[in-house]
Amino acid sequence: MRRFSAAMDPSEDSPAQAAAWIDAYRDAAAGADVLAGSHDPAAWAAMLEELAAVASNLAHARERVQRHAADIGTGFRIIGETDERPWPVSPVPLLIDTAEWAGIEAGVIQRAALLETILADLYGPGDLVAQGHVPAALATGSPYFLRPMVGVTPPGGHHLSFVAFDLARGPNGEWRVLADHLRNPAGAGYALENRLAVSRTLGGLQNRLNVQRHAPFFAAFRAGLAAQCRRADPRIGLLTPGRFNPSYPEQAHLARYLGLLLVEGADLAAIEGQVYVRTVAGLKRIDALWRRLDPRMLDPLAFDSHSQIGVPGLIDAYVGGQVVIANAPGAGALESPAFSAFLPVLANQLLGEPLKLPNIATWWCGGSTQAAHVAEHLDQLLIAPAFGPTPLGLPDGARPGSSLSPGERAALLDDMAKRPQDYVGQEMVRLSTMPVVIGDRLEPRPFTLRVFAARDGEGQWVVLPGGFGRIGDHPEATAAMIGEGLWSADVCIHGPEPVSPVSLLADPDSLHVRRNPGTLPSRVADNFYWLGRYLERGEALLAAIRVMLGNSIDVDGGAALDTRTVGRLVGLITGGGAAPHPDSLHRAALTQFARTAMEDEGWHSVARINRLARGISEGSRDRLSADMVRLLEAPFPSHAGMLDRAGSLQRRYAAIAGLSAEHMVRTAAWRFHDLGRRVERAIAVARATRLFGMAGASADDLSTLLDLANSQISYRQRYPTGLARVAVVDLVALDPNNPRALAYQAARIADCLSRLPVLSDDDMAEPQQAQAIAIRAAIETADARTLNADTLGDVERRLGLLSEAIARRYFLQGAEPLRAGGLTLA
Repeated sequence: MRRFSAAMDPSEDSPAQAAAWIDAYRDAAAGADVLAGSHDPAAWAAMLEELAAVASNLAHARERVQRHAADIGTGFRIIGETDERPWPVSPVPLLIDTAEWAGIEAGVIQRAALLETILADLYGPGDLVAQGHVPAALATGSPYFLRPMVGVTPPGGHHLSFVAFDLARGPNGEWRVLADHLRNPAGAGYALENRLAVSRTLGGLQNRLNVQRHAPFFAAFRAGLAAQCRRADPRIGLLTPGRFNPSYPEQAHLARYLGLLLVEGADLAAIEGQVYVRTVAGLKRIDALWRRLDPRMLDPLAFDSHSQIGVPGLIDAYVGGQVVIANAPGAGALESPAFSAFLPVLANQLLGEPLKLPNIATWWCGGSTQAAHVAEHLDQLLIAPAFGPTPLGLPDGARPGSSLSPGERAALLDDMAKRPQDYVGQEMVRLSTMPVVIGDRLEPRPFTLRVFAARDGEGQWVVLPGGFGRIGDHPEATAAMIGEGLWSADVCIHGPEPVSPVSLLADPDSLHVRRNPGTLPSRVADNFYWLGRYLERGEALLAAIRVMLGNSIDVDGGAALDTRTVGRLVGLITGGGAAPHPDSLHRAALTQFARTAMEDEGWHSVARINRLARGISEGSRDRLSADMVRLLEAPFPSHAGMLDRAGSLQRRYAAIAGLSAEHMVRTAAWRFHDLGRRVERAIAVARATRLFGMAGASADDLSTLLDLANSQISYRQRYPTGLARVAVVDLVALDPNNPRALAYQAARIADCLSRLPVLSDDDMAEPQQAQAIAIRAAIETADARTLNADTLGDVERRLGLLSEAIARRYFLQGAEPLRAGGLTLA
């Protein structure tokens, strides 16, 4: 058996196994460029030796790295799908030595500087258009050219702060640019997650090959955003479209890693030229936004008036210099493939030097000569939309001219004659290959590389050493056909010089200690509160179903519950909207009733409650542990029997409750989660006591009440002689030491609310705090012998009012009520 340290100390048979894999790969490559992207084949051998040390075969290696990616929480969503997919990571990284990388890095920095210069002119003096270097239609033809931004100087002085480029390596080793990403450059989080997953699999590779680290790049980017702000200690947010965005998991991971506040449009308010985030402590000023939102959706007053995810007034604050937005709205105008045709000439004119990373050859059909060239060489070119949206002649997007049918070809040429400016022709680029695990062997597959650049604290461009590779499915895929790829790959830049360990974590000897986790947006508080309520509601409903199933249907020789008790259980379940009332209380009807309450999402069933909780977890990845997210997003149990399914779900609820109780720091976010649990449990216990614990209750009623309150063992330890109504009611409703009792919930609710922020400094209780104190006092002064249904009904009603008061005070209710309370905006 291999030692536990094998990841850092390859076993003696690792070199032989690695050599065998390389030999098999050379045979599979059959003349393709072998071990592409590295001038040092020994580096590939070292990497494969590390892989052989931790995996018995290549299929095992693939499963291992994929498992690490799942543990990190990496995922993505395809547009139109509701469920996330696991992020596909190859166990074999792409290796590039520092000498080759230096050329890529220089080309990326040059390209970023060129694009910044062009944007500054297009939205500033407009000399490039006025002097004829750039056709006006090239800028204004793009849907991402935003006219309201003309003449606006971006706060911080830069249009671009973070960019990405897709690169292709040809079989001859030359790197070329396939695409520019300036609007919402995605993928840096996936590059980071790929590195984490691969480094956990190949633990010794970092030091063995001196792989350059990612942390310095992200630290520089964070410093660069802060440097553009007016305040010395700025508040910076990552503006996300929300959890349904395809790359939301990546955005949440980046926000957590960089220490940014993950915000949606509804979290923000623009007031009197400033931008604020709505928090449980009032409105807090925000200084910079790294946006991952389509710029046209940013502000319905400035751009698309139909946007419901933007911030009205945001652009006014931006124009006034009060908030930095990275990248600047309108930067996407240069993403157009048509612009690539002009960059080689513009580089010489504006920078005085040619492009260090050339584009793929592009012809914009807006010029008559170029249009004639494209039409003449149609079969040798890729025909693509010039500005993003698909024109009439390309209803399915970019197509190789050789793949067009005669009818499609005629339709394309006809529309090109009418609107030539809507089309570009691009050369068909053959791609270099890299090894990828197919089955249990290495095979060559084409790849593209996405690289990232960002401004540092001095305003200079820095490049992420690596990025992530996209690996094609077909061995002969061209750049036009690779699409999103089959796998992603970590990209390791290695060299002879040792690399110092760098992390975004604080210096362990730092004197700056912080126990306050920072700003808590109202939306997040709302989500955590309702996550607690949904989990508790699902657990209570499950308990009622299990009691009914276990004692009235599958009795196995035991005594069934009294019909009146069963009727009350049915009323408890239907009262929560979990299922329609059954036609009768016979076994078959109750079985179907229980199935509906468990599975039918058309009702407020356990399955629907789980789906609601899962939706909240998907939108809270930046604040929940991977284990809790995994439990919340686990599929609904598929056991054959309902009791088995109910038992499996109850154990899952218990695990989630344990994680929240023992693994979450007692921050304001946790208090809202616990507050939701306590409010929901208090309502459930009050209702159950009113139904099963009042005068005249039978032994079945009292036993059911103890089951619903999970207090059977506690009762029998105290009262071994049998069931007594007053004793049961006291334990379930009024015992402050029973964590399932109503009194315990009331005390926790009052304590949670007393520890949450207040808006005034007069030391007076806010309405929600006063209501909680009153509920607690009413319960603490009650007596089990005289407690009646009216009192319990009043407690239920007051708990409902308390929940409404909590929502009015802390959740998204707009900005004005907070200002009316005398809050000083900060």
